[in-house]
Amino acid sequence: MRFFQGKARYQKRELWLLIQECGPDALPIVTLIALLVGLILAYVGALQLEMFGAQVYVANLVGIGTVREMGAMMTAVIMAGRTGSAYAAQLGTMQVNEEIDALKTLGLSPMEFLIIPRMAALILMVPLLTLYADLVGIVGGGLAAVTVFDLTVLEYATQTQASLNMHDVLVGLIKAAVFGVLIATAGCLRGIQCKRSAQAVGAAATSAVVTAIVAIVVSDAMLTIVITRIGI
Repeated sequence: MRFFQGKARYQKRELWLLIQECGPDALPIVTLIALLVGLILAYVGALQLEMFGAQVYVANLVGIGTVREMGAMMTAVIMAGRTGSAYAAQLGTMQVNEEIDALKTLGLSPMEFLIIPRMAALILMVPLLTLYADLVGIVGGGLAAVTVFDLTVLEYATQTQASLNMHDVLVGLIKAAVFGVLIATAGCLRGIQCKRSAQAVGAAATSAVVTAIVAIVVSDAMLTIVITRIGI
């Protein structure tokens, strides 16, 4: 509440640095994974659709599958392994070095000074990275469809545009926002809970990744059921 009221005490410069680490610095790995996932979806789907002479619908498969599900899921898994573990290791190291105790002594809340910037950066960047991953995944599917299954670029683009709507994009963004909250929570929680030893820092980072991925999969299943029930 203090953050939304503008009263939280944290370093604005650190927030921008965290946004840089979560967003632009993650683009290469997100690009690679999203491109390959889109290509795999197109290849596997087209092999089955080709038996019915309906390989043009591979664009529907890749578009809907990527935007509603795989874009957010793969981005979240990447960020859990890349950023969630880093948060846990950073906060765990601060716990070991008694830096968090020093902040409390200075009258600064670790929640405001350390955790809020990390959570804000990740919650903001995961949906944006998901949009980027959706686009790259669709391009990857198009590469497979055009080069292997003799679809034209125009056919693929037209079919993709016809199959997608804003509801699909909204579903993916809702999932991405939830995943961002879960990854940030898991990383910061495990870091704060870290015991004061070098071994505990590694255990905290590992635990953060496992916790985040399990939470992502469980929440994705629940969100998919709820969204299907309400007809979005």
